[in-house]
Amino acid sequence: MQDYQQQFIQLALTHHALRFGEFTLKSGRVSPYFFNAGQFHTGNALAQLGHCYAAALVASGIEFDMLFGPAYKGIPLVSSIAIALARDFGRDVPWCFNRKEAKDHGEGGSLVGAPLQGKVVIVDDVITAGTAIGEVMQIFASHPQANASAILIGLDRQERGQTGDLSAAQTVSQRFHLPVLSVLGLNELISFLQQADDQPAVLAAIQHYRTQYGTR
Repeated sequence: MQDYQQQFIQLALTHHALRFGEFTLKSGRVSPYFFNAGQFHTGNALAQLGHCYAAALVASGIEFDMLFGPAYKGIPLVSSIAIALARDFGRDVPWCFNRKEAKDHGEGGSLVGAPLQGKVVIVDDVITAGTAIGEVMQIFASHPQANASAILIGLDRQERGQTGDLSAAQTVSQRFHLPVLSVLGLNELISFLQQADDQPAVLAAIQHYRTQYGTR
């Protein structure tokens, strides 16, 4: 496990973004863990989160020219990642995000930030049904000077969808022919719990859940 993954888990636990228990998901499944990136709502938490994302992106070796954050959760993420790339990795890259509704006054348009162009990494917290990514790809279709190079998320549950054997991330990757990167996957979370060896019941519950719903 990488240092940034350890940092991500500790950060998520500290801010209660990662919780253990029984949580009913939209799918109806009862999950032994739950992740909510909205809990990273302080300056220090966001700074550390941006570093974890930036470290994962750099470690991936993916080539990119800029970052794009889908509204709404993608907005603070893309900002913090851009700051972390400049501060911690010496890469000063442009970024932008979209508005949910186009602005018809002032500068107008539906995009805020740098012009959307070059090789672009799309950043978000998680992938569920892939709806948000589909909306982003429609934006890219109207900006031919931009090409999506990858999708970067915080947590990949590595969990099969309601139909088929693919996870949400795998489905999106296959649909849009893009690599989906994550700061952390379920496998790394299990490794962390195994090393910590202080929550055997939680570990057992998550391992059982992976046996039921995990991807191959």
